[in-house]
Parts: sequence; C-alpha cells; structure tokens
Amino acid sequence: MSTRAKVATGGVVAGVILLWVLPLWAALLVIVGVPAAAYLLLDPSQRRRLNRVTRKQLGR
Repeated sequence: MSTRAKVATGGVVAGVILLWVLPLWAALLVIVGVPAAAYLLLDPSQRRRLNRVTRKQLGR
C-alpha cells in the first residue's frame, strides 16, 4: 500500500471515529475546518505550487 493510500485510509478512519464520538455538526466542522485551516496557513507561493500540482494530477 502506498503512503498516500495509508494517509487516505487514516483520514477516513479518523472521520468515522469523529462522527461516532462527536455530534454531527462538530464532526463536520473538524473534518472540513482542519484542511481549510491548513491551506490558509500556507504561503502564497506554496498555495500556487499546490494548485499547480493538483491540476497536473487531474490531467488539465
């Protein structure tokens, strides 16, 4: 299993655990808020680089 697959699997497991432990609105806030906050903490040059890599992977 690749590293990305392991990270994705861990994210899904963490999301399911959060949905089970916390109320629905709190779990969704954490699941959406953490990646959004991480993206906003990037420098503008890092955001451009991330967007460029994402577009290449999508085949644009």
